[in-house]
Amino acid sequence: MSQANASPERQGLTPRQARRIRIALSAVIMTAVGLALVLRVGSTHSVLTMGFYGIALILSGSALVLSRQGRTRVATAVLGVCVALAVAAEWAVAALR
Repeated sequence: MSQANASPERQGLTPRQARRIRIALSAVIMTAVGLALVLRVGSTHSVLTMGFYGIALILSGSALVLSRQGRTRVATAVLGVCVALAVAAEWAVAALR
């Protein structure tokens, strides 16, 4: 068999592995955001804080669903937005005080 007919070896993750990793990552981030929400509600009763963490929970859940549907790149972008939004919003609320 010649080199031209041989299929190149695939490098990186298979689509199924990528989906599973993104699903697990989404679930971990969703759990962390939920825990942070519980801790922040215990220390402050700001509706803004609850709203920001609620949005982050929704976005991480959306990333989980997108990963299950095979949209792993979009799910990664949504997770990045989710984490950045929660961190930036928390910082902004703390700066206002």
